[in-house]
Amino acid sequence: MIPRVADDSRPSMQRTAGIGRFSVKRSGGRTRLATLYQEGAAKIRMPRVHAGEILEAVLINTAGGLTGGDRLSWQVDLEKGTAVVLTTPTCEKIYRSSGGHAEVETRVRVGDEACFAYLPQETLVFEGSALNRRLDVDLAGSASALFVESAIFGRQAMGETVRRACFADQWRIRQDGRLIHADNLRFDGDVDALLHARAGTNGRIAIATVLMVHAGVEGLVDGIRADLGEDGGASVWRIAGRDKLVVRIVAESGFALRKKLLPVLLRCNKNLLGSPSYGLPKVWNL
Repeated sequence: MIPRVADDSRPSMQRTAGIGRFSVKRSGGRTRLATLYQEGAAKIRMPRVHAGEILEAVLINTAGGLTGGDRLSWQVDLEKGTAVVLTTPTCEKIYRSSGGHAEVETRVRVGDEACFAYLPQETLVFEGSALNRRLDVDLAGSASALFVESAIFGRQAMGETVRRACFADQWRIRQDGRLIHADNLRFDGDVDALLHARAGTNGRIAIATVLMVHAGVEGLVDGIRADLGEDGGASVWRIAGRDKLVVRIVAESGFALRKKLLPVLLRCNKNLLGSPSYGLPKVWNL
């Protein structure tokens, strides 16, 4: 009798891949689509908004989440004098990985006198997940921009605790070719223990970072600090003649984070766009 040999080979799993890019131009006093390309799971939709010259774009991952080996790439190009608000339809879910990291890359170029708001909804990090994410932005000297990224480590209502995961988020923001903001956030290993560490979040599972590059952001600081109370902080720097506002927020749940984050984003976005009729994308509503 011939002995059976164990077969440790595993079938190759199907993975998500997607590329989405678009550019905009100013025409007839409005921001209008110039080019659009979509491939794979990356889709871009532009709902109609009644806010003058602003164009709103929604980045969609039709796979419904990300796991190890998935790849998404986004690219946005704003010509002079345009205004774009970029968002996502819901939270992006990062599921358990059977091998490797999910990779997400976003590249943006913002022309002179253009306004750009990057407002994706929260990232929901599950046990055993692995994500590498990078945001690279090139701003012209007279461009203005607002950015947010937020993450929730486990669903409080489901009693989840994230004890093994890798979450890496890297920002590089340049203006006139000069690096004005670099941000590296990384949780690797026992995320729950890292969050409970003295230099962590005191056990809070939801976090957010807001960055705004715009003239006069110093006038927003007092209002933002009042909105946040003890759950965050706000600071302003002046770099290369431009003001930069950075806000950090922590909360005990995703819902609590959103209640703190929405007033901050609304205050900043209205100031950035200068539009009395446009606050935040409708998909951000509680």
